[in-house]
Amino acid sequence: MIVITGATGALGGAALEHLLKRVSADRIGVSARDVAKAQHFADRGVRVRRASYDDPAALRNSFEGAEQVLLVSQNDPDGDGIGLHRTAIEAAVAAGARRILYTSHQNVRGDSPFTPAHEHAATETLLAQSGVAWTSLRNGFYAHSLGWLLGSWQQTGVIAAPADGPVSWTDRADAAEAAAIILTGQQPLDGPVTLTARRAVTFDDIADILTGLTGRRITRVVLDDEQWLADRIAAGTPEHIARMLLLFFHAARSGHFAETDPLLAELLRREPRPVADLLTDPSR
Repeated sequence: MIVITGATGALGGAALEHLLKRVSADRIGVSARDVAKAQHFADRGVRVRRASYDDPAALRNSFEGAEQVLLVSQNDPDGDGIGLHRTAIEAAVAAGARRILYTSHQNVRGDSPFTPAHEHAATETLLAQSGVAWTSLRNGFYAHSLGWLLGSWQQTGVIAAPADGPVSWTDRADAAEAAAIILTGQQPLDGPVTLTARRAVTFDDIADILTGLTGRRITRVVLDDEQWLADRIAAGTPEHIARMLLLFFHAARSGHFAETDPLLAELLRREPRPVADLLTDPSR
């Protein structure tokens, strides 16, 4: 059995949909905080059990019989991510899982300016120490994040943001499909694997792309970090979230998200969606 956490969210839910195309529903389990939100999967024959990363006993029950567990990383910026992931890993091991897959991020490292990378790096260390086979899916920066970072360019015709660098913006739906392919593949992938789009682009590039897509001139303006931070907070973004987003720019301008890798295309057997497509479909 394959058990997926986070299946009521965008990434886990998409991965589960792709999994249902590859294996029968009775070979799939879902671990969900709110089982009512997963009822549509239960109606299709998927085993649904209630659990959360802060409930070890419930996790062990939800992982019962699992050969593989897909741990979707927690997304609460105020949560103890490392502790929650430790609890989930220990529960999967206790339940007898032979392999744990974890949704990480490209180029995770303990000294990254982007603080979520520290959580992913520590979780990968926990996986390496778990005693079972593991795969860390180092997904490229999800392109739907552009909706938060590009600002009000539709109204102003200006992308006003701090200095950035190349980013291999990746379709979350492509990453979800790749996770399902890896879960059902004949050759397991061990350790960290990088899954990104083919090309890394800057906000200057995106301004040019949007100019071509919209037929109007979109201009890139570089803002001072502190000015951008003050503007975001004044616009209603909680300060701790605004500061975390600013750290994205610090990491990007240092090249932390510039890496690209052909593996995603190889797994999908097609080209990943380019950023031009994703800019016209921000829901992805």
